[in-house]
Amino acid sequence: MFIGRILSAASMASLAALLAACSQTMSGGAVLSLDTPLSAPTTAVQSKPLAGAATPGQIGNGPDKVALILPLTQNGNPSSVGASLRNAAELAYAESGSNDLTILVRDDRSTPEGARDATQGAINDGAEMVLGPLFAADVRESARVAKAAGKPVIGFSTDAGAAQNGVYLLSFLIESYVDRIVDYAAGQGKKSFAALVPENDYGNVALAEFQQAAAKHDIRVEAIERYQPGTLNAAVARIASDLPRIDALFIPDQADAMPPVAQALTANGIDSHKVQILGTGVWNDGRVMRLPALQGAWFATPENQGFNAFSRRYRAKFGSDPARIATLAYDAVSLVSALARTQGSQRFAEATLTNSSGFNGADGVFRFRADGPNERGLAVLQIGDGAATTVSPAPRTFTGPSNS
Repeated sequence: MFIGRILSAASMASLAALLAACSQTMSGGAVLSLDTPLSAPTTAVQSKPLAGAATPGQIGNGPDKVALILPLTQNGNPSSVGASLRNAAELAYAESGSNDLTILVRDDRSTPEGARDATQGAINDGAEMVLGPLFAADVRESARVAKAAGKPVIGFSTDAGAAQNGVYLLSFLIESYVDRIVDYAAGQGKKSFAALVPENDYGNVALAEFQQAAAKHDIRVEAIERYQPGTLNAAVARIASDLPRIDALFIPDQADAMPPVAQALTANGIDSHKVQILGTGVWNDGRVMRLPALQGAWFATPENQGFNAFSRRYRAKFGSDPARIATLAYDAVSLVSALARTQGSQRFAEATLTNSSGFNGADGVFRFRADGPNERGLAVLQIGDGAATTVSPAPRTFTGPSNS
């Protein structure tokens, strides 16, 4: 099963034909779309407004109920990220033309206790599935309640440790970025790597996955240097001393941390045109694109076209720009809407959610592994002239079984 775009500009007749086709082929590797809107949704969104973005709300009024657990408030104040996720869910529902769902929107107050209470309340109100929360600790607490009730969860955390059987993560996982960029670099003949890795949680996860990916491709890891802000230059200097043996340098750091890293690369004579620099999806940021030391670098990321199209529709409806992660709520609601419409009693079953053909949403193709993390089809982009161009497109389908 591959769930991609629902429709671009379809009549009701073509919509009926599409849904019939999806219903017939879902179990055998079909394509069912998620992210292109209907030209004229057949069902209006029935949305109870969130007073101060904190009061429970509802989207739709269909027979199948799902919970949407979001950080609508943080420290007692409205959360702009939570509001963006909530708006994206409303947009997805409107564009799906669904009349099958009721989405119970609940505020987790950005705390594990709030996630527990919100999840329990939504299940008490009849929710068959939980979408969200966003933060890892909140996903774990929500999952504890949902699993006790036999309900699946699609969480939004980037911490793969929050995943488990029945608790699936829709987020952009560090591990996927690392696997894709190492795989691409190896395919381009790079055989001897070094890693320059920040001493933080992101760096820890990225380094562990990098070492596994390098072993998979029989890549020599000549040097691994960890750094904090005060030790950055010394770490880069040690990498520079190994340059004759290195043809690729992996740097998994955040966009706002890259300017001093780039400065240290230049100061120590590391030329991005002589050693291939590699990064992750957090580099998909104008601040990184403009750094002279990173011109020619490669990084793995979702392709931008889907998010850009989503952003235009979001701005048209809400008059503001969405948070980058808003597509998580958009795709989650699009997915459950499509499954509720086409899959009958098996709509939220494990076999349906973990079908190896996957789904295709605003950020491209993805699938859930049986143990909870996801696999995503990612592109590889190259930085040049202050922008990024695609050197390896994201796959449109999955081949082979999941890695679980």
